[in-house]
Amino acid sequence: MAGKRRILFVAEAVTLAHVARAATLAATLDPACYEICLACDPRYAPLLGQLPYPTRAIASISGQRFFRALASGSPIYDSSTLEEYVKADRELMRTWKPDVVVGDFRLSLGVSARVEGIPYLNITNAYWSPYANLSFPVPDIPLTRIVGVKLAQHLFNLARPLAFALHASALNRVRKSHGLQPLPADLRHTYTEADHVLYADVPELVSLHKLPANHHFLGHLAWSPKVPLPEWWSTLPDDRPIIYLTLGSSGQARRLPDILEALSPLPVTVIAATAGHDLPGPPPPNVRVSDYLPGDLASARASLVICNGGSPTSYQSLASGIPVIGLAGNLDQFLNMRLIEIAGAGCLLRAASATRQDIQHAVRQGLESEGMLFNAARISVALRGLDAASVFRSLLDSI
Repeated sequence: MAGKRRILFVAEAVTLAHVARAATLAATLDPACYEICLACDPRYAPLLGQLPYPTRAIASISGQRFFRALASGSPIYDSSTLEEYVKADRELMRTWKPDVVVGDFRLSLGVSARVEGIPYLNITNAYWSPYANLSFPVPDIPLTRIVGVKLAQHLFNLARPLAFALHASALNRVRKSHGLQPLPADLRHTYTEADHVLYADVPELVSLHKLPANHHFLGHLAWSPKVPLPEWWSTLPDDRPIIYLTLGSSGQARRLPDILEALSPLPVTVIAATAGHDLPGPPPPNVRVSDYLPGDLASARASLVICNGGSPTSYQSLASGIPVIGLAGNLDQFLNMRLIEIAGAGCLLRAASATRQDIQHAVRQGLESEGMLFNAARISVALRGLDAASVFRSLLDSI
């Protein structure tokens, strides 16, 4: 054990994506060279399967609290919650004594790792970077339902800088209480605070300008749940296109039955992962349902993927060279899918307002468009060309 560097991964378990990315990156390290530990809330442990390194339990706020904040557009964390996180982080660091800490959406690490004097690496997405030149579509917040999307977008453009400052204020209060300088009053700086920032993206999708030397494109962190294939997997018909549908742990679960009904009259076979959400009745005849599916195999078998627009599933689709339809709800999903749509590899729909006709039109476009298929294949090459494991190991060697 002597001489091994100790790498502590800490994931905020408000969604499965943050835990999965941290777990995947941790698994790229050779245990002969590193001691590895993953700390996260154990709520997703059954989906992670047997990991090749030990884990520690550390609390995260509930998914319900997280999604309520996103739906209302209110700050996710208050100062007291972040102070509790900092205390738990520091206790873990003092117990496990890491040489490097790697976090995924654990915003408190920007305080706790600094106070403990431990190098901190932050996994995030490049569309949250202050160095990304992009517009911000208004997410599905109450304002869009009250005044409509067009006027809501105008008001959102005016209010966004103040809203981003409000979302950053809690962390800055915690930083001040621990003797740290405040970050710029912008949510993007709280999401990208670290000694080194690791963007789980490729530059072909997200263009950044004047990027500092400590900001790095890491590439796609491919992960699928460790679940067996359903019994119907080997009996899927091969005379029509397959659509892989999953709204994930952060999707608009209430829309799932409506989406299945929209797909029912189309000449397609739908393989749907419900993420444990119950359907109100039996699925349509052309639909096969499972709680979870190995997304890499499902994407590879599909001609089109429909998801919540988040980067993990949409990148999984694009890595297979398959176009993606994203039914986005929160700003993270809108930012990701807007970039994929601009790249010509997918279609962005609003989860709250997309009609069955909208979904059917998008599906026909995704199945028939040669340009969309070509662009998905082009991005697939980029995703395969950037090896996250190599980038990560090189960065660790440089620290």
